[in-house]
Amino acid sequence: MATIPKVVQNLIEAFERLPGIGPKTAQRLTYHLLHAPKEEAEALARSALDLKEKTVICETCFNISEKSPCEICESYDRDKTLVAVVEDPLDVLALEKAGFKGLYHVLHGSISPLENIGPEELKIRELLPRLKDGTIKEIILATNPTMEGEATAMYIDRLISPLGVSVTRLARGLPVGGDLEYADETTLSRALEGRRRY
Repeated sequence: MATIPKVVQNLIEAFERLPGIGPKTAQRLTYHLLHAPKEEAEALARSALDLKEKTVICETCFNISEKSPCEICESYDRDKTLVAVVEDPLDVLALEKAGFKGLYHVLHGSISPLENIGPEELKIRELLPRLKDGTIKEIILATNPTMEGEATAMYIDRLISPLGVSVTRLARGLPVGGDLEYADETTLSRALEGRRRY
């Protein structure tokens, strides 16, 4: 029986640790790189290293950026009275494609008791100082329409409502059990337009 060289097996195992990559896909990716020009493999490795070395978390909204504060937080073209609270940086990309022009607050997850993720593990409390000066008039809870997303939205609503800031939720139209990042632009635009009081 033929054995796989250790360096090949190591890369297959590294790909398998990525979300959504199973054993067969990991093997295909590894063998693609094995037969690709050396420059392609070097570019991939360089991009992965740059990702870790040249990105930061914005100190204001907690989105991923190359600088802090990020370009969105610093932009004069954004509606500073409106903040969409999202679970992940990919949700920011989805809302940007839908034409959202407010600011963001990225939680980096959702409340999930089964996975031992409580409010303390998320960037929820960091939202409160942003509300102190009265600039923000509306918080849009744009968490995913899952049980965890709903639990997170309810927790934030209870936390913020006493502060006198309007709290709305994205309208239904997003599939229940789905993730924001997979929604099409039209669905997201309608969900933003039809948001309601929480």
